[in-house]
Amino acid sequence: MPDTATPDSTGLPGGTAYEPTQRTVPSRARERASYDSETVHSILDAAYLCHLGFVRDGAPVVLPTLFGRVGRRLYVHGSTGSRPLRETGAADPGLPVCLTVTHVDGLVLARSAFHHSMNYRSVVVHGTARTVTDPEERRVALDAIVDQVVPGRSKDSRPADAKELAATAVIRLDLDEVSAKIRTGGPNDDPDDLSLPYWAGVVPVSQEYAAPVPSDDLDPSVQVPDYLTSL
Repeated sequence: MPDTATPDSTGLPGGTAYEPTQRTVPSRARERASYDSETVHSILDAAYLCHLGFVRDGAPVVLPTLFGRVGRRLYVHGSTGSRPLRETGAADPGLPVCLTVTHVDGLVLARSAFHHSMNYRSVVVHGTARTVTDPEERRVALDAIVDQVVPGRSKDSRPADAKELAATAVIRLDLDEVSAKIRTGGPNDDPDDLSLPYWAGVVPVSQEYAAPVPSDDLDPSVQVPDYLTSL
């Protein structure tokens, strides 16, 4: 999803930096934090799995789920019978949540166990999730979630019918309180440890896609689409 300086669906310029808040300023390694919108959006757009945290019956709950980004809004969908989605619709003005996305880019191995770390890119979003009831916004949201996983897929599949839409709940989380945090580089060993006879460095980690495997009942005349071969 390209990010531009033109107003998006929230009415805010896409290139405007996010304002730090008490909840988005990290207590450690503040130099790794970023509030630049292009940085935040690029980390979100490179992912499709998030973790959604909220409080249920006085206890914290964290659920892994798919999401989609449209401008400065994130969308999550699920069954109308899902408890967090029901609670979002029942709460006024909505359900307080914390949503996170993380990419692991490398394992950082230091000479000392204490300085082992990871290279990563992460985003943390705080806010209030609200149920989406407008039919057009629901359509845009569901297409965005599908395309977040495989760009271009929403136009190459049957859209949800009335029965399926009735069984699907969609919630929206505005990107208001948000920050990115990034670590790059090698290990930060203590000077006294540099002469120790232990290997130190970074083991890169990357995500790869294998060749698509067709369904057993797929018509042989249906070819693999370009958007899959380009993954």
